[in-house]
Amino acid sequence: RFIAKPCAINLGIQDSGPHRAQPNAILEKVFTSITKSPDGKRLEGLSKQLDWDVRKIQRWFRHRRNQDKPTTLTKFCESMWRFTYYLSIFFYGIRFLWTAPWFWDTRQCWYNYPFQPLTSRLYYYYILELAFYWSLMFSQFTDIKRKDFLIMFVHHLATIGLITFSYMNNMVRVGTLVLCLHDASDFLLEAAKLANYAKYQRLCDAFFMLFGVVFIVTRLGIYPFWILNTTLFESWELIGPYPSWWLFNGLLITLQILHIIWSSLIIRTAYKALVRGKV
Repeated sequence: RFIAKPCAINLGIQDSGPHRAQPNAILEKVFTSITKSPDGKRLEGLSKQLDWDVRKIQRWFRHRRNQDKPTTLTKFCESMWRFTYYLSIFFYGIRFLWTAPWFWDTRQCWYNYPFQPLTSRLYYYYILELAFYWSLMFSQFTDIKRKDFLIMFVHHLATIGLITFSYMNNMVRVGTLVLCLHDASDFLLEAAKLANYAKYQRLCDAFFMLFGVVFIVTRLGIYPFWILNTTLFESWELIGPYPSWWLFNGLLITLQILHIIWSSLIIRTAYKALVRGKV
């Protein structure tokens, strides 16, 4: 409200919504209770009932659908909030982990487990991340609806489960590695969105391509060969098959499946961008 909105207005992003549909009780009832995209047969019936041309009814439904879409200003403000969080928490995590021995040697995650001290910096890192993902879990029902709603819902559930579960079992060392790795690419995607909403196309393309590279390298390269390697094999070797081993790794593998789905979407988008000349 006090930072993102003024920034958007200075960049020329208007707070005007799409063209509103003409008020009509019959069409509104069909739209809200039956269908948002009526087929040919229903359009003909409505045309006779209202004495309207079919094209006019189609145009009304298009305007009514667009009416519910958020404005560019709203999307800009949401992305700026997320960009600020992801960038801040990523640098906090990198600064904290740079001096942590398990950042350089993942076997340190399991030495003397579970009797490992919980430092205040580690505690705050965990609580901030958990609070943020809980906020996303609740706000996704009121925020801007996107095509990957179901995948994001599963992602938030898996993430909250992993953060809570690893904290309760004092697996916070490997947990910080997972969190920092995931934050590495998220702020780049939000930066690409901000550039897109502000109509800086070349900047948007550059951020998106950089995001795609970082995402695929971290989620399909570093994550399975660094994180999953230590949770599946090094932990088994150093502390044995502890009771929660299956659940913990099951959640981590669920995340890896989501990474593969998202990576395919990113690659498809990047391919289309190269063909069209823009994202």
